[in-house]
Amino acid sequence: MSKHNSLKLKGGAEGKRSVMKRFERVKLLKARGQWKEGRSPIGLPKTKGED
Repeated sequence: MSKHNSLKLKGGAEGKRSVMKRFERVKLLKARGQWKEGRSPIGLPKTKGED
């Protein structure tokens, strides 16, 4: 079964993701100095990725 034409990506390149994965958010918080060791990674604050 093939994909419908409206679902295919144009040009084959993916755009930039607007959502960060949990490990990426922890890494960013550590770089900013906002991460405390021993803290649970569940319920992290939203972070805006750096361009």
